[in-house]
Amino acid sequence: MQYRQLGRSDLMVSEISLGSWLTYGMGVEADRATACVRRAIEVGINFFDTANVYGRGAAESFLGEVLSGVDRASYVLATKAYFPMSESDRGLSAAQIRKQSDASLRRLRVDYVDLYQCHRYDKNTPLEETMEALTEVVRSGKARYIGFSEWTAEQIAAALAMPDVERFVSSQPEYSMLWRKPEPEVIPLCTREGIGQIVWSPLAQGALTGKYKPGSPPPADSRAASKSMGSMMGRFREDTVLAAVQRLRPVADDLGLTMAQLALAWVLQEENVASAITGASRPDQIDENVGASGVAIDDGVLAQIDEILGEAVGP
Repeated sequence: MQYRQLGRSDLMVSEISLGSWLTYGMGVEADRATACVRRAIEVGINFFDTANVYGRGAAESFLGEVLSGVDRASYVLATKAYFPMSESDRGLSAAQIRKQSDASLRRLRVDYVDLYQCHRYDKNTPLEETMEALTEVVRSGKARYIGFSEWTAEQIAAALAMPDVERFVSSQPEYSMLWRKPEPEVIPLCTREGIGQIVWSPLAQGALTGKYKPGSPPPADSRAASKSMGSMMGRFREDTVLAAVQRLRPVADDLGLTMAQLALAWVLQEENVASAITGASRPDQIDENVGASGVAIDDGVLAQIDEILGEAVGP
């Protein structure tokens, strides 16, 4: 496993990290989920990402239990707030940030998180209020750094322009071979400002593993076949997209990689990407994913990938 510095922070994070969206505390039974986390630690993954809304606290509680016997200094822990936790609890007001950060720490069984993130931008709360509350979370010792997920370049710049508040060190956008929305504006801005990317869905909800075939039902044990985990795939289930993905198989074979490893290595070619967040329902998936760490893909192959995917690539 190789490690990268997260923005201008002093956090060194594994190139492959483990997330818990739709999986731990929810879609994956506890024994298998525990085995995944333990295997992740064994192979050098040190970065674990979660959010309060995942299972309405279930994912945080699960990680809190599994990591409770692990040296706290040996891993980097990130969580998020914004989405509804109840009919009255949502958003990034000062009151909500105080309430939700404290609740997350209780569920995670820790005194602090390394990274506290805005899960989305809150248009109903003044940005000044949000930034001041996040600053309070850091300066009170409850978080070491702050980040955001899916903010626009304009929103990021506005936060960075504010005086006397903590600066963001991380951005968590959706990013993959099939979804490149952060490339034109967000990644260049973050590169200039010392903000690192920790990208979610680098496998495009599993589509880039190649296990979904156009015109065929998904494998019975796959995310797409799961009632609790398969509803978010959207356009990544379209036959035209899946057909384009299948044309990548010879590229992966030539590099001695699996399809998943090729997709993960692709996002890691972007220097501003510190870590690719992966999900896993079995320990062998952890082993496969970490095989992408340290893989170099030359410019010719990157151009070949672009040509193969063509119009299957999103914005």
